[in-house]
Amino acid sequence: MKITQGTPALILAPMEGVTDAPMRAFLSERGGFSFCVSEFLRVSQDIPPPKTFYKHIPELLTDAKTATGLPVHVQLLGGDPEKMAQTALIAIKCGAQAIDINFGCPAPTVNRHDGGATLLKFPDRIYEIVKAVRTAVPQEFPVSAKLRLGWDSIDDIDRNAESAAKGGAAWITIHGRTKFQGYTPPAYWGPIGRVHKALGIPVVANGEIWTLDDFKRCREQTGAEHFMIGRGALADPSLQYQIARELGIPLHEKAARLDEDLSNTPQNWIPLLVRFAELTSAHFERIGKTEKTYVSRRIKQWFRFVHLRFADSPSGAAFEKIKRVDTLQEMIEALQDRVPANAEL
Repeated sequence: MKITQGTPALILAPMEGVTDAPMRAFLSERGGFSFCVSEFLRVSQDIPPPKTFYKHIPELLTDAKTATGLPVHVQLLGGDPEKMAQTALIAIKCGAQAIDINFGCPAPTVNRHDGGATLLKFPDRIYEIVKAVRTAVPQEFPVSAKLRLGWDSIDDIDRNAESAAKGGAAWITIHGRTKFQGYTPPAYWGPIGRVHKALGIPVVANGEIWTLDDFKRCREQTGAEHFMIGRGALADPSLQYQIARELGIPLHEKAARLDEDLSNTPQNWIPLLVRFAELTSAHFERIGKTEKTYVSRRIKQWFRFVHLRFADSPSGAAFEKIKRVDTLQEMIEALQDRVPANAEL
């Protein structure tokens, strides 16, 4: 799917080790997103073979879409223009419909190996990488770029965004923090608005959108019509269709029925927890993972974001308890006094 001016888009953010295939499938069932972006595939010494793409992005086997039809764009990370170009071409041959380039990951390990946010120090290299990928990939497949505001200064975004645009990016996504901020609040939305006004391509606003009010303030400060959310969607799976309604994005019939209030009602999270466990189990069975604790660890990882939302509420204790138990049944019991008779464990 392409982003165009005048047609608002809401995108699920790529989050390494978090928004994997089961989470993408789970959130796509909730409705509201225009498309999602995969976790990054790292391009370092060796160019990833097709089997790596299919393992981490199984949606490539189904027209680059989740089971509910949500498009999945493939994100690549690396600092060598030629290798990035070759990898992008392999991704297209594997079924990718769009390529996104990661210039925003703040992880020290990634940055030490010439990837992610470290490239924000070199606008010319951003241009070279985007141009190489854009040249290699057939024109009908969009190439985009995700950036932070800068390495250590929020004012770096102007030149870096211009470099990505000149390299041929169809649109750019801007996370409103520097590398050194990591994920520490606040996000600075003002510079995103400045770039949005200056560039002739669409700009997607991202960062610190946890609630509908956050979204409205971000839209006001940036003037953007396209938005990306990640941690906010994990903390509140109803946020995506709240924002979609504000943007005028059509919601499928199932999403229209998902209006239950998830705040202060731990019991309402039980069907979500069970469904995510089902999707996670199925995915890791397909790729041959047999570690029994993996599903519960993935649920705990997700519920860390949920607990952030509810920590100061009366329901906080129920969500916090999930951190200290080990089985799906115990997790359900933490949210409700008894396990529903029809729960599949």
